[in-house]
Amino acid sequence: MNAAIFQVVNEFFTRTINQHGPTPKGVDWNSEAAQEVRFEQLLKILPEDGSHSLNDYGCGYGALLDYCLKHGLDVDYVGFDIVEAMIKEAVRTHDKIERARFIYGQQLTVESDYTVASGVFNLKGPIPDETWTQYVCDTLEKIDRLSKKGFAFNLLTKYSDAEKMRSDLYYGDPCFYFDLCKRLYARNIALLHNYRQYEFTILVHKEI
Repeated sequence: MNAAIFQVVNEFFTRTINQHGPTPKGVDWNSEAAQEVRFEQLLKILPEDGSHSLNDYGCGYGALLDYCLKHGLDVDYVGFDIVEAMIKEAVRTHDKIERARFIYGQQLTVESDYTVASGVFNLKGPIPDETWTQYVCDTLEKIDRLSKKGFAFNLLTKYSDAEKMRSDLYYGDPCFYFDLCKRLYARNIALLHNYRQYEFTILVHKEI
C-alpha cells in the first residue's frame, strides 16, 4: 500500500470510528441490516459444515466476528486492519472471545483456509481510478497467496445509479474482476450481483 492510499484510508476511518464508535456508521455503513446483508454474501465462501480458519481483511471493529458468533459459524478468526483505532476498539470489545485475535498493520500475514474483505476497496478519496484499480489487483494477489481454500470480496458496482455515485468512492467493473479471478486464481468463481445493494461480491473457490 503506497503512502497516499494509506493516508486516505487511515484518516477517514480513524475519524469515523472516533465519531461513531463500534457501530456500522463507525465503518461508514448505513445500517446494521445493510452490513449483515454484505456479511451473508461474503460468508457464502464457507462450506456449510466443518471448522475453518478465517481471515477478515479490513476487519474494522470486529463486526464480522460478531456475525459469525451470532450464526454459530465454527471459525478460527483473525482480523486485520490498517487503522489502529479500529483494532484497539476490536480488541476492547472482543477480549474474552476464544479462537479470535486482531492484528494491526498494512500486511496480511497469517495463512488461513479462507479470507474475506468487506468494504476495503470502496473509499479512494482523491486517488485516480487507475491507481486504485491497481491497488485492488495487488491486494487480491496478496489475499490469494494466504488463502488456501478460497476468498471473497466486495466492491461498489459501476452499474450504480449515476446521480448517486460519489467522486471519492471507487466503483468496480464486476465483469473485469470476475475475469481477473477466473484467469489468475481459480476455475470456480461466483459473481453475486442480486442482493439489493449498489455493489457486488465475488467468491473464489479453489480446488483442493
